[in-house]
Amino acid sequence: MNICGIICEYNPFHNGHKYHIEQTRSACGATHTVGVMSGNFTQRGDVAITDKYKRTETALKNGIDLVIELPVAYSLGSAEQFAKGAVYLLNSLGCVNTLSFGSESGDINALREAAGAVLYAQESEELTSYMKEGLSYPSALQKVIGKYYTDDVIETLASPNNTLAVEYIKALDSIASPIKPFTIKRHAAAHDSTINDPNQEILSASQLRKMIEAKEDISRYAPECDLSETASVYNIETAILSKLRMINKAALEKTPNVIMGLENRIQRAVSVASSLNELYFLVKTKRYTLARIRRIILSAFLGITKNDLQILPSYVRILGMNGKGKEILSEAKCDIPINTSLSQLAETSDNARKQAKLEARCGDQYALAFKKKRPCGLEYTSKPIILN
Repeated sequence: MNICGIICEYNPFHNGHKYHIEQTRSACGATHTVGVMSGNFTQRGDVAITDKYKRTETALKNGIDLVIELPVAYSLGSAEQFAKGAVYLLNSLGCVNTLSFGSESGDINALREAAGAVLYAQESEELTSYMKEGLSYPSALQKVIGKYYTDDVIETLASPNNTLAVEYIKALDSIASPIKPFTIKRHAAAHDSTINDPNQEILSASQLRKMIEAKEDISRYAPECDLSETASVYNIETAILSKLRMINKAALEKTPNVIMGLENRIQRAVSVASSLNELYFLVKTKRYTLARIRRIILSAFLGITKNDLQILPSYVRILGMNGKGKEILSEAKCDIPINTSLSQLAETSDNARKQAKLEARCGDQYALAFKKKRPCGLEYTSKPIILN
């Protein structure tokens, strides 16, 4: 067995994702695949456009054998936090050989060098100094690296998928994981591309989400995607604004990735904003990217704190599997509890109870993001997807 891990959101699942899975099986020689997937909320600071069980089923029908869930605090984290949580889960299975990810580079050695450069920059006092001057974290990072590394390293870090790939490598190295990184060059549409070329078979997930919102047909680019029920953050816009108007500054300060007095700016913006887009606009500066602001706003709304990211995932929650997924589980030597049941996982430790409670609370809010509202408690009652 050659078990490969893939860290994903599949929001929505499209032809590019299918290509990556196919290449992982052919180029990487994977006989079995594990997907670590964001659940109800995504790393761009948004709700998942379709629920995790529909995305799990699509993944299982298109080459993923076992789907496990990335806890919500990590799925709404920075690229570094997102990678840290997902890599930890894959490593905890004790049977994954390779982590396969897409990149614009397609060169694992270049990505390794870039990972070393990022580590150096993060330990440099210059990084903090540049951020205090008003630069965003990515801009400050590039400026430090530009002083000490060659142009090819800077170019590698200029692309979004390369940046995430670097974080995967760093996360593997930080825990001395035996899992080997393997990269596949990104095919066709660039990350976050909004170009709609009629001759193109692969569009970015960002473009597809915009098309879904505009009620355009995406079946050519995402033929397996079930859009019978979709969620939108704007369906819970009033709830988010209401909650933020009641949060005090001390609570905002405890929200992940709130630094350098950003809680003051958020509180001022909340007092005048009458829409989410206006709130994002009022909070955003050159120092903070829009994605970061969106993640912070959702995390504050959901009550996620910096302490939640101090706790590594306490369990592996299975969202679905097929026959090969069962083979992976028989091979696994998991060093944390693994189960399909959130309620049973919650009973395994105090930290597990805290994480499960947070997941359930956030799931109850996600249930309101659909046009047809869903009830509370689905995190405890929903069944995993089991395919033959």
